[in-house]
Amino acid sequence: MAYVDGFVIPVPADKKEDYRKVAEAAAPVFLDHGALHVVECWGDDLPKGKETDFFMAVKAKEDENVVFSWIIWPSKEARDAGNKAAMADPRLANMGPDSMPFDGKRMFYGGFVPIVDRSKEG
Repeated sequence: MAYVDGFVIPVPADKKEDYRKVAEAAAPVFLDHGALHVVECWGDDLPKGKETDFFMAVKAKEDENVVFSWIIWPSKEARDAGNKAAMADPRLANMGPDSMPFDGKRMFYGGFVPIVDRSKEG
């Protein structure tokens, strides 16, 4: 069964293109190590909530937007092996915390088991 890693990341609005470049460079690394699909989305229609919302979840500052992304893997085992291999890959190893255009301490992520998976194709 497929496995999904999900991420929510605060990114300074003026760093959108920098983030896109980092994400563009990282995607093939995960794909080369077994990921089936990598998606990075820039917040576009994010309503402000009273109790919680995407901005509050990452303690976004006034000048920040939120990125929502996910990676689909064939299984949790493939994800575990793929992430380990990706982290050891020199293409990612060269992307240290100082090269990231966001505050990684406020990013959150986790692994998910799909319970509904439908599309027009299937």
